[in-house]
Amino acid sequence: MSTDAMTLNKNGHKPDPMKIMLEEFRRFFHLNEMPFSLLPNTNYYVDLPSHQQCFSMLMFAVASGEGIIKIIGEVGTGKTLLCRRLLNGLNDDEYYSAYLPSPNLNPVELKRALAKELKVPDLGWLADDELMEAINKRLLKFALNNKRVVLVIDEAQSLPDESIEAIRLLTNLETESEKLMQVVLFAQPELDESLNKYHLRQLKQRITFSQRLEQLDLNHIRQYIQHRLAIAGYNGKPIFNEGAIRLLHECSKGVPRLISIICSKSLLIAFSKGENTVTKSMVKRAVLDTESIDYRPKRFLGLI
Repeated sequence: MSTDAMTLNKNGHKPDPMKIMLEEFRRFFHLNEMPFSLLPNTNYYVDLPSHQQCFSMLMFAVASGEGIIKIIGEVGTGKTLLCRRLLNGLNDDEYYSAYLPSPNLNPVELKRALAKELKVPDLGWLADDELMEAINKRLLKFALNNKRVVLVIDEAQSLPDESIEAIRLLTNLETESEKLMQVVLFAQPELDESLNKYHLRQLKQRITFSQRLEQLDLNHIRQYIQHRLAIAGYNGKPIFNEGAIRLLHECSKGVPRLISIICSKSLLIAFSKGENTVTKSMVKRAVLDTESIDYRPKRFLGLI
């Protein structure tokens, strides 16, 4: 029998070496799945103070039905995950959500994207100057069916100024007793710079609720790591020792995405060494291998 034939699995196919390695990795750390994936999986949401405050504010503001809501956070602080949690938390019987993940659109493109989300009929036949009326009719139909429409825009810092103004005009759509659509903006701090422009002051005045996502402190990083490991199936003693966690805090500056990247690489280093504890030196190696981290203390020189 050839070597190739001997390596066939039960289905008659050669096993995927990458899948085998991932399975060995999970078994080594007693995990059911990868704990530090960068996908915005709401199962891994960690209800830390800053995120908890933002989410509580979001739910209250949406329930109030007035004004524009704004969530600001630096790159990697968990805006998209919070956005997904909001969308998942809206009761389908009461709310209809429209979601625009990539809003680098001119005003007409923005209105067409919104109309598509709202399932405006015969959209392909509508001229550009008919979009606002069609959107208004669709929103009125939702209102008659006692459904409140929430437009959620992620990465809103990418909106051109003209499109920001278009959003203001869309929030003008209302009945005598209520707004027909509420807008939630998730954005990096650059959005605030745009909103400080004089010609956008009208929209800025309509932002009635605003919150900022903060980076994690040392204690919150401990919680973040332990929570994600627990959700992934781990229930043993802490994998990351205190020195590793402190260096994680120092190098990541408390940004969840960077914490996840470093943790993932650190676990892989520990796995390659056959060690079930992540140490400071492993985190150092992971940091030096991460291009998005430009923090290089002098003591890193010659450390490994």
